[in-house]
Amino acid sequence: MNFAFTEEQEQLRETARSFLAAHASSEAVRRAMQTELGFDPDAWKRIGSELGWTAILVPEAYGGIGLGWVEVAALLEVTGEFLLCAPLLSTVGLGTNALLAAGTEDQKRDWLPRIADGRAIVTLAFAESARDPGPDPIAATFRRDGEGFVLSGRKRSVVDGAAADAIVVAARAPGSAGADGLGLFLVRGDEPGLARRTLPTLDGTRRIAEIELRDVRLPGGAQLTGGGSGAAALAKVLDRAAIALAAEQVGGAQRCLDLAVEYAKGRVQFGRPIGSFQAIKHKCADAMVKVESGRSASYYAACVAAEDAPELAEAASLAKAWCSDAYFRCAADCLQIHGGVGFTWEYDVHLHLKRAKASQSFLGSPSWHRERIARHMGL
Repeated sequence: MNFAFTEEQEQLRETARSFLAAHASSEAVRRAMQTELGFDPDAWKRIGSELGWTAILVPEAYGGIGLGWVEVAALLEVTGEFLLCAPLLSTVGLGTNALLAAGTEDQKRDWLPRIADGRAIVTLAFAESARDPGPDPIAATFRRDGEGFVLSGRKRSVVDGAAADAIVVAARAPGSAGADGLGLFLVRGDEPGLARRTLPTLDGTRRIAEIELRDVRLPGGAQLTGGGSGAAALAKVLDRAAIALAAEQVGGAQRCLDLAVEYAKGRVQFGRPIGSFQAIKHKCADAMVKVESGRSASYYAACVAAEDAPELAEAASLAKAWCSDAYFRCAADCLQIHGGVGFTWEYDVHLHLKRAKASQSFLGSPSWHRERIARHMGL
């Protein structure tokens, strides 16, 4: 399989780098971290209306570009390098992903055009604890109320949940367990009974919210196609989201490697650059192997997602497990090469370390994904 990007895909990446160099510099990231939203609304508007990144997965019939998961991976790898503070992963990797996988025609016509031109942020709420993904921990419930539904429960780790215009919520029928009785529902951000609050987190470059569903009443049209058996749809959504996150992690790992090499060349100790010492060389070489291996896993998984191949679950878990560990290890070694100065505010290393640790557990820890692969292999 040829993993080389096409000329159009490379152009997408170069355009992204040019834009992010101007709007996602170290200074811009730090400014965004201090705001209530966690991102620059003007930059986000340009991402949607001018660059078309939010339209990347949206079919042309709904006003989008109609590209696929390979282009998503190509783009998010670059945004991961720059620690982009914007609801791109949530809107493309979670919200659009869920609507395309399970949304009704009315829901797609209503929301996808708004997502495509950057007018709407849509995310996914599935987790209720810090536990790994899967249907078993889902406790939020839905019940019939005439022709509509009533949702109750609490969700944590909702990416950009406080800023979202709509949230796809996973809930289960009362008395159900496991994969049985799961449904997906589209909840507008202004629905009565929906309470949201931003949570303090380790990673200041990405906003996480807790949402509470206080008997939120929804019309019948709010239910996604999955109905009461939405476990399969949710699993596919989470697998594709993990592939998107893995691509972002590859970009972050690459930037950590670049920062480590650059610092090792310029930092002089005992009369010579520290990059000439064997221990530093080994760390950089090991980091390069991790980055290149993660990149291969990420690109392969993106190709699998683009083809909707049967091995989606295995490819997603492989990419997420490897890229999570690679990013964290590269960030940690980069900080070691920098020494104590690496954790000071002026350097980007500590920001990468924090995002690497936070994203390591989001959408499933490496150990959970390795165990999942073992189960698929029959071990």
